[in-house]
Amino acid sequence: MTLLTISALLWASGLPPFEPDFRSLFDGQSLEGWIGDTSGHVVRDGAITVTPQGTNLYTSEEFADFVLRFEFKLTPGANNGLGIRTPPSGDAAFLGLELQILDSTHQKWSNLKDWQHHGSCYGVAPAEQGHLLPCGSWNRQEVTVRGQHVRVVLNGATILDIDLNNVAPEGKTLDGAAHPGLKRRQGHICFCGHGDEVAYRKLRIKKLD
Repeated sequence: MTLLTISALLWASGLPPFEPDFRSLFDGQSLEGWIGDTSGHVVRDGAITVTPQGTNLYTSEEFADFVLRFEFKLTPGANNGLGIRTPPSGDAAFLGLELQILDSTHQKWSNLKDWQHHGSCYGVAPAEQGHLLPCGSWNRQEVTVRGQHVRVVLNGATILDIDLNNVAPEGKTLDGAAHPGLKRRQGHICFCGHGDEVAYRKLRIKKLD
């Protein structure tokens, strides 16, 4: 059996594919390796599901430069976030960086700022829209963080590609707020609960030297 065949079988089973240099952040059965609001997240059907009561859930390990691959499924109008380089408490959008996980297609979000839509770096940089699959589908996303470079690829399309050194000219961010997290060089990966149900699966990471 070839590696390609094995990888395809793993995808079909709900497990992450075999990828050299990547390791899983989720065993598919428990929240081992995660800290924070473990009571507000449940493991269901091989995925970590953020409940409406859930707040922030963090990897117990910190990461600096990495490639993170995962799948997520939104409920209609759902709002969540992927925190990167965050401390283990506080608001990830400001103390770290928060990449929006959001059903941008829902009518209740029609008046959002461009830096609030899915894939955007909250308050700092807008992502290109139009690449989310229909609500209820599993979307594939890849986040690459290397130094001050952050790239987000959604379902094969690059929707965000920024240099953090350039996103706040003269110290001013798009939302006008202070974002000390722009200067952080490592931290936890976080699911930011915002009162909606969102599921995540096939989480795997590769550290970059």
